[in-house]
Amino acid sequence: MTPDTIHTTLAGWHDFYLITGTAAAALTGLQFIVQTLLASDALRPVSRSDPESGIAAFGTPTVVHFSLALLVSAVLCVPWAEYEPLSVTLAVLGAGALVYSTIVLQRARRQRSYVPVLEDWLWHILLPGVVYIAVLSAAIFIGRGAEGSLFAIAAATLLLLCVGIHNAWDTVTYLTLNALRAVVPEEEPTPPRNAARTHGRRRR
Repeated sequence: MTPDTIHTTLAGWHDFYLITGTAAAALTGLQFIVQTLLASDALRPVSRSDPESGIAAFGTPTVVHFSLALLVSAVLCVPWAEYEPLSVTLAVLGAGALVYSTIVLQRARRQRSYVPVLEDWLWHILLPGVVYIAVLSAAIFIGRGAEGSLFAIAAATLLLLCVGIHNAWDTVTYLTLNALRAVVPEEEPTPPRNAARTHGRRRR
């Protein structure tokens, strides 16, 4: 395939990956703000034992998702002369992310700061794994000049952003609600008036 052909093909995706790359970079910065809030005094009562493993299993992967979306967007904006180096680059990113996904699965099973439910396994483990497999598979076929692989990579990048946004919001809402429950004391029940009057009469 000639350089003009690949340049023309990738040029049609330039605006799309410019949007996804910008969004991924901005969301990565916001995730650092979220991690800063987790260490604030207002949220410290929420922390349980082994907070490091909880962050490694549920916090750090979100940053990795955004970073991978940023990298894929940047790679697709590079003026490649051939499909082969593009295919190799995407395959390395997909394979490395897939290995990292298995590490996250092990961390999620070992951590004791939170008990995951079905929704957590879906958004934190299953969907990211599907995205990484899609990127790796598309990288193999894109080396053969299959333009349909570009649509698969675009869908995977967009899904990765959605997964990261959901997981970041899920973490913030979980910690905020638990912080409110821990900070606000339970109201003590006031004794009935009749009982108070009876008690006063007995003392007389």
